[in-house]
Amino acid sequence: MKLHLLLAALLLSLNCAAQERVERWGRFELTLHATPGNNPFDTELTATFTGPNTTYTVRGFYDGGNTFRVRFMPTSEGEWRYATHSPLPALNDKKGHFTCTPPTAGNHGPVGTDGLYAFRYADGTRYYPMGTTAYNWMHEPDSLVARTVQSMAQARFNKLRMLFFVQNFDPAHPEPARFPYEIKKITTDANGKRVYEWDYTRFNPDYFTHVEECIDRLAAIGVEADLILFHPYDEGRWGFDRMPVEARHRFLRYATARLAAFRNVWWSLANEYDFMRTLTVDDWNGFARTVVQNDPYRHLCSIHSHTAKYYAYWLPEFTHASVQDQAPVEGFGRAATVRNIYRKPVVFDEVCYEGNMDNRWGSLSGEEFVYRMWQGLIAGTYVGHGECYMVEGPNDYSHDFLAVGGTFQGEAWRRIGFTLDILNALPHSLQLADSSWDTQTSTAGDGYYLIYLGKEVPDAWTFELPVKNAGYGRLREGMRFRVEVIDTWNMTVTPCPVTFETGAPVRDRIFDRLHRSVPLPSQPYLLLRITAAE
Repeated sequence: MKLHLLLAALLLSLNCAAQERVERWGRFELTLHATPGNNPFDTELTATFTGPNTTYTVRGFYDGGNTFRVRFMPTSEGEWRYATHSPLPALNDKKGHFTCTPPTAGNHGPVGTDGLYAFRYADGTRYYPMGTTAYNWMHEPDSLVARTVQSMAQARFNKLRMLFFVQNFDPAHPEPARFPYEIKKITTDANGKRVYEWDYTRFNPDYFTHVEECIDRLAAIGVEADLILFHPYDEGRWGFDRMPVEARHRFLRYATARLAAFRNVWWSLANEYDFMRTLTVDDWNGFARTVVQNDPYRHLCSIHSHTAKYYAYWLPEFTHASVQDQAPVEGFGRAATVRNIYRKPVVFDEVCYEGNMDNRWGSLSGEEFVYRMWQGLIAGTYVGHGECYMVEGPNDYSHDFLAVGGTFQGEAWRRIGFTLDILNALPHSLQLADSSWDTQTSTAGDGYYLIYLGKEVPDAWTFELPVKNAGYGRLREGMRFRVEVIDTWNMTVTPCPVTFETGAPVRDRIFDRLHRSVPLPSQPYLLLRITAAE
């Protein structure tokens, strides 16, 4: 009898493996082995996880080699129990439990929205997206992948926009080391071009595993993976931009089963979705529903268009607006209009790029990009970075960070950490203090203001604030403030030695009672930080 029980326990351990302890917002993984019939990717597998006052049902997935996995991100500490469900007996009714422990240092959980216009981590820590873009970095040689991660950490970016599917550059660019689907066959057309035929019902688990490893490498340095699920930059080389609609839904179900348990994932349905002209808006809305329905944790989700083509971001599937449009951040107050329309967080993920390219979208100076970034921030929105300095690479092809990652060549990236320090010191997220009436003064709460002077070069600033302070307390006579002059480009902070005291309001404005001023260094890109004095 004892031998029978021992053999049964051994068989169970060979068929089922899982952790006993997982930190909060970490990743629990249950590994099962079975021999399915026909197409293993069609095998249904789910698992129900029951923990402190909550229950989740998640999809499992086939991972090749007769191996199935179920991944789960526990959202609360304590004991969790699970049971699997599948028509395949070898995968059905597998039960177990694990303990969810407190999160380790640096683990703040997934990012979500905070109120109407802001973001925060699941543990309540405020999150300001300071992101950049490296479209194809995951699909480049390992040495370049490592340099990209190192550059991201050095610059202190906390978000990276990146393509799930490989990007087509030019014939000189090396062929990818792996593809997301099984190849049925490869033929050659009359022009000598390779023509791929894919089996869209069978995924290549190695491709997904590589993507997962890259996402984990970003998590280790505190970077959110803004994963672009579809894109139009294939141009027929492999045909992934021309996948049938049902194949796309199938991909989304498989991708969310594998990736939803990664706490640092954001879903971006597409980059420049409108360039995939065979797909309709109804198709894209359907893709959004598939993602949301198959993501039990409701990670952030959006879609990105070509310049100034705005989407219906107010739909419930979208958590925020992901915008390509430079016009709203080229002057004071414009970005706030976009914010007020959508009443959701707005990220201008593309406002043109710093670089030396011979076009109008990849040739900004570093100063101009930082100016646009602050125009977005002061209006209560967020602005993404990108860099297009061309660098010679192997095999005689040129590349830039925007395309493949690597090492930053410009100057704007050096200001990201400094900017993030300013934002992290705010008591609340920014918004215009007196929207539409004062487009330069932003508030972060009672007694905390930022005024951006942009390209203006005054030699002094006369203390003056709007009486209205958004939804916070209005200013009144007798309040005392200190002022710091922040040079956003040269990254300096200079305190003004004067303590200012407000006089009686004059209509909608309030001044220092002695009408004193702050001397300025006659340079552009200055920011004034005005805080209540003790």
